[in-house]
Amino acid sequence: MKSNFYMPLYFFLLLFVSNNLLAQELPPIQKFTSLDYGGENQNWMISQGIDKFIYVGNNEGLLEYNGAKWKMYQSPNNTIIRAVNAVEKRIYTGCYMEFGFWERDVFGKLKYKSLVSKFKESMIEDEQIWNIITLDEWMLFQSLNRIYFYNTVSGVTKIIHSKNVISKVFNIEKVIYYHVNNEGIFTIEAGKSRLLVDSSLFGNDKVVGMFQIPDGLLILTRGLGFYKLIDGKLSVWNSAASEVLKNINVFNSIQLKDKSFVIGTIKNGVIYLSKDGVVEYELNRSRGLSNNTALCLFEDIDNNVWVGLDNGINCINIKSPIKVFNDDEGKIGTVYTSIIFKGLLYLGTNQGLFYKKAFTQEPFKFVNGTSGQVWCLFQYDNDLLCGHHEGTFVITDNKAVLVSNVPGTWGFKPIPNAENMLLEGNYNGLNVLVREQGSWKVKNKIKGFDSSARYFEIINTNEVLVSHGYKGLFRLKIDENFTEVKNVFIDSRVPVDKNSSLIQYKNQILYAYKGGVLRYNTTKNTFVKDSILSSVVTQSQYASGKLVVDNTEKLWAFSNDYISYVDVNNLTNDLKINKIAISYPLRKGQVGYENISHLNNNNYLIGITDGYLTLDLNQINKSRDYQLVLNAVELNSVGASNIAVDFQKPGEFEYLNNSVTFNYSVPVYNKYKEVQYQYKLKGRYNQWSKWNNKSELIFENLPFGEYDLSVRAKIGDKLSSNVISYQFRINRPWFLSNTALLLYLVSILGFSLLTHRSYKKYYKKLHAHKQLENEQMITNIKNEKLNQDIESKNRELAISTMSIIKKNEVLNSIQKELKKDRRTDNNAALKLIDTNLHDTKDWSFFEKAFNNADKDFLEKVKQSHPDLSPNDLRFCAYLRLNLSSKEIAPLLNISIKSVETKRYRLRKKLGLEHDSGLVNYILNF
Repeated sequence: MKSNFYMPLYFFLLLFVSNNLLAQELPPIQKFTSLDYGGENQNWMISQGIDKFIYVGNNEGLLEYNGAKWKMYQSPNNTIIRAVNAVEKRIYTGCYMEFGFWERDVFGKLKYKSLVSKFKESMIEDEQIWNIITLDEWMLFQSLNRIYFYNTVSGVTKIIHSKNVISKVFNIEKVIYYHVNNEGIFTIEAGKSRLLVDSSLFGNDKVVGMFQIPDGLLILTRGLGFYKLIDGKLSVWNSAASEVLKNINVFNSIQLKDKSFVIGTIKNGVIYLSKDGVVEYELNRSRGLSNNTALCLFEDIDNNVWVGLDNGINCINIKSPIKVFNDDEGKIGTVYTSIIFKGLLYLGTNQGLFYKKAFTQEPFKFVNGTSGQVWCLFQYDNDLLCGHHEGTFVITDNKAVLVSNVPGTWGFKPIPNAENMLLEGNYNGLNVLVREQGSWKVKNKIKGFDSSARYFEIINTNEVLVSHGYKGLFRLKIDENFTEVKNVFIDSRVPVDKNSSLIQYKNQILYAYKGGVLRYNTTKNTFVKDSILSSVVTQSQYASGKLVVDNTEKLWAFSNDYISYVDVNNLTNDLKINKIAISYPLRKGQVGYENISHLNNNNYLIGITDGYLTLDLNQINKSRDYQLVLNAVELNSVGASNIAVDFQKPGEFEYLNNSVTFNYSVPVYNKYKEVQYQYKLKGRYNQWSKWNNKSELIFENLPFGEYDLSVRAKIGDKLSSNVISYQFRINRPWFLSNTALLLYLVSILGFSLLTHRSYKKYYKKLHAHKQLENEQMITNIKNEKLNQDIESKNRELAISTMSIIKKNEVLNSIQKELKKDRRTDNNAALKLIDTNLHDTKDWSFFEKAFNNADKDFLEKVKQSHPDLSPNDLRFCAYLRLNLSSKEIAPLLNISIKSVETKRYRLRKKLGLEHDSGLVNYILNF
């Protein structure tokens, strides 16, 4: 009967909790699939090292996560690693028939060392290590039938045996407890086991958690919930979650640092309990968790809860100042506006208006009649007005009363000096609403302006500024009764921007666009740039010009990397700008329709495309230090694996390895903390690079020389507490080494010497050649001159010869004529003629001329033929001149026949053969 009574009660509670959780703001969850971490689906145990890296026992091996990248280390015997515990610089693991530890080498990689051989006893057949805990310098490795003790200092070992299955071992305040199925809970005292609680006291159920409480121990069983053990007495802990826990299958649990609890189940995901045992919320497949089977739980140093799942790994930012309401099923839609009114939280979305009791877990309910796009919610006194695509509604609890059916109400502004009157902006211009006898109605449309009035502000008494995203800024002059526009013009001095906005903040009209924030100067009657506020809307970070003023008089702006808010410094009354580093992709807002509203204290609600975020400014402003870690340095080899480098000391690399890869990270596991990196490489890039989110840096084909790499990180808007630095040198290539340079120098000197000698020889030869040419030229010139002289002499000789010939011919002719005349008075003339014909002066002149023209001829003839007479030599000279017998006869004053006779006689004297020509002989002499 008791069981039958509790079953309906359980289902009622489960249904109640389920309905409440539909509207819960839950902590952010980072999800990692097997594709992300590069391993198998199941993850059995999680731990964290002193470097804040996360280590996970996976079906394939040991996973390491440094905040940027996952790395898989294969298990030592290719079996499932089910137990992991990082202690100091070692990561202890246990798997099938093996346990030991991993340590990092100088290259940043983990290397495994087995501890099995340290024990005298061999492991039991098919034994697996399921848990690893630490106690001072002792490490405890738990299998199903043994607990192996290993002293990390002395190396001493010990084993505790159990006949029945050991379900779990615990270290509670430096006391070891362990549960044995069907036996109970044991403790170890003085090195021996002692039964502490008999298993029958909690129905032989398995113990999955043990925790310290002020007056004893708190024990969590798999199916019966919590028990208290105080002064040796066991009793049920009747908490608010008792009935829920009795009807689910608990697989594991942890107690957080704040004494609250996280319960991991087989098929119900994760349940978060307060320290008093109240169910705060449940995370499962439908509420953000990747899988409903939680194989392990772990709280890291930053209070994040890691869940090793049957399929994947999740990190729950359980203490995050940001909470998330995810409308994964699309029942609520994109949130465009929100407000707390009379204790109710209203959400205006693209699907209508929803509400729930504020600050409760109640589900959202739909306000009937509001289906469609809601643009704004506006409180005026005790009335709540809703600007809707269909018009204007007045909202009372869950009821909506249509006030105006004019389409597309953008917003409302109170009309100055007119109580119970509002100016309404809509798709088609401006309307005036009036409240009469507690009811709102449309008083009139303002004639003369029919453009969309999404953003508008009233200045002076009856002047209205309207910002249109495509047309620009309108200035409207309206009559005193707000019925008609008297004058309208577009202020061309104000830039047009489709995502601009117009708003009033602290009695100042502000216009925000991609170029900054303009403030309306009432004296100059124009907009001027506000240098202070423009820092929240910068062109480099521009996403939207949307500005929001909340009911605490904070001014909010939205950029690519930040949500900024402006408030007033209480001491100086100056404006103070604050930035919250949540980038646009993370917050998933609707561009141009960003919205934020104040909830209570310092809590705010931000509308996003699939729900909303809540933000606690008290927690968001808490700063902590973040450490940047250099994980690895590798040399890139073409066609081969990268070469790991000992990065604990400066590097010296050969020129063939002049492409270097650096891996670094910041171990931050907050979903809304974006990590970006910046570097500079002295010797190559001496200025800081632009911020980027890549945790790997590759330099390819670096020239030889000295380098100093500096890397820093930015987590949100906070710089890392350190800057990593690494000095390295790339040696000269072999062809530029000192030996090569010396060889080049010797070669150059040798070549220069050889070239010098060659050139010297060449120029010497050239000089000799030139000299020879000059000599030849001189000789030629001399020969030419000589030839000219010879030709001159020959001409003289020829002239002389011809003169003698002509003279003798004339004389002979005269002589013949005179001889014909027998007169005696001719004798003197004949004698004179005869004297001239035989005058030796003519020969002397001829001989001289002949010797000048043909030097040494007569001497050589004399030497060769000394018996020749002077007449013979004279005859030879005439023959040398190649004169004919007819030409020779006058010269010798003889007849031609006598010349022939003389030729004959000369041949004989010269001893010429019959067939030898006399003239040829003389010419060739």
